[in-house]
Amino acid sequence: MAFSDLLEQVGSTGRFQVLHVTLLSLPILMMASHNLLQNFVAAVPPHHCTPHANLSTSSMGAGDVLRVTVPLDQNGKPERCRRYAHPQWQLLSSNSSESLWEKDMEETETQSCEDGWYYDMTEMSSTIITEWDLVCDQRALKQMSQTTYMGGVLVGAVIFGGLSDRFGRRVLLLISNLMMAVGGTCTAFSTSFTMFCIFRVCCGMALSGLVLNSFSLIVEWIPTRVRTVVGTGTGYCYTTGQLILAGVAYCIRDWRWLTLAVSLPFYVSFLYSWWFLESARWLVLSKKPEQAVKNLKTVARINGRRAEADKINLEMLQESMKKEMACSKGSYSAIDLVRTSTMRTITVCLCVVWFSTSFAYYGLSMDLQKFGVSIYLIQVIFGAVDIPAKILVTISMSTLGRRPSQCGALVLAGVMILINLLVPYDLQMLRTSLAVIGKGCLAASFNCCYLYSGELYPTVIRQNGMGWVSMMARFGAMVAPMVLLLGEDTPWLPGFIYGGAPILSGIFAFFLPETLSQPLPDTIQDVDDRGFGWKKAKRLPEKEDLATKDPSCVLLKESA
Repeated sequence: MAFSDLLEQVGSTGRFQVLHVTLLSLPILMMASHNLLQNFVAAVPPHHCTPHANLSTSSMGAGDVLRVTVPLDQNGKPERCRRYAHPQWQLLSSNSSESLWEKDMEETETQSCEDGWYYDMTEMSSTIITEWDLVCDQRALKQMSQTTYMGGVLVGAVIFGGLSDRFGRRVLLLISNLMMAVGGTCTAFSTSFTMFCIFRVCCGMALSGLVLNSFSLIVEWIPTRVRTVVGTGTGYCYTTGQLILAGVAYCIRDWRWLTLAVSLPFYVSFLYSWWFLESARWLVLSKKPEQAVKNLKTVARINGRRAEADKINLEMLQESMKKEMACSKGSYSAIDLVRTSTMRTITVCLCVVWFSTSFAYYGLSMDLQKFGVSIYLIQVIFGAVDIPAKILVTISMSTLGRRPSQCGALVLAGVMILINLLVPYDLQMLRTSLAVIGKGCLAASFNCCYLYSGELYPTVIRQNGMGWVSMMARFGAMVAPMVLLLGEDTPWLPGFIYGGAPILSGIFAFFLPETLSQPLPDTIQDVDDRGFGWKKAKRLPEKEDLATKDPSCVLLKESA
């Protein structure tokens, strides 16, 4: 008897599994709220220098005050970071010409905003930008805050990944939920930008812990035949979370209350996480078979199989886990990812694909204000496009193959982003449509990445491989916000980089072997024997593809 047979005996799709998966999926709804929170808490409102402190404005209108104190930029709008060194009263004269007003910045002495800034708070009551004046010379700090958050996600993946294998999934899930709740609460009450960034790093680390341990607990308590369905469902939970974020942010315009609102639900998930049962697989591999037997009996009783619960004993469990225990004794490491030429090619190409997908995805998703429409509306559209994108790429992967689907999604995304650079800023509808198509293609690329990567790596190092390429994706998410800073001097450069990266990685993806209808490789030798043949292999009935055999493909796509 294998462990899967033992799981069927206690009930593999009963009440326990339904409740278990549902409760583990609920926090995923709020993960997008933290990943994309920056779009709303760090929105930059229209602003300009505050008038001179010693200027009497009681008898002047707001327009007149602005005219005599703040010059105009090249677009005819008030300069954001400069003001006149002295009020230019002559500009109020009816004899002053428009040409004089247009040239006044070049001809008149100006200074920085020494008395602070005035912010137009029509759309929001407060953001971290207005709280700590992260504009002009300090504008780079806005992107830095998102980079530090993504750095926390990267560090959390390394720390929580190792700790969960040592101390168990349930304990680390509890810690992650509490860390996210407390970290988010402390972020909301931060009194300085430094404190804000520190607690955002904590939230990023907690998010990695939630992702890793939630999905480990999900796949280790459900049968192989439903893992694809469950994985797709949990992926759509993240998509739904993007829509929820837009609604919550629309209702709550203060950054502190918004941060608190998306963090409080994790207190609830922390409380009910005490109910979760530790993975029986992990317990056996960690030499705790007695507790594993107890957990299996509990599952059987919840599923209404009390008679089967009485039959389970220590000997039956150890017999069913013989294969897993033997595999756990293998000595494989990350070095095996580049040990042979075939493995080196696969690893390098996948690293480029994962990095650029995440890089361009967050580059588009984290700069919603540039589209010139409501950031709440564009967030809804960006979230909704993931639904048809994932459906289309799933059909494409099953008919055309993994490689053309991966290449096509990346190249099309890059082309859409580059075309957008040529569209005049006034054509907002066209610009937004192209960006939405590009974002949908990147979401499809993420969907393809997980399945394709899991099928390319052999069983003995699949987890090492998936961990490595996921780390590259997080690194891409860290770098993405900083590229936006290049647009200060060269507005078209960030878009060119965001568009060029997917096209380049699409070329790299072309050199990966096709895996549609091919058996999963179990060893590195299997990968070398398969090589890089361009033709599709015939279906081998005795083996299954990754979608029905290996749990490593059932992960949260966008949280990478």
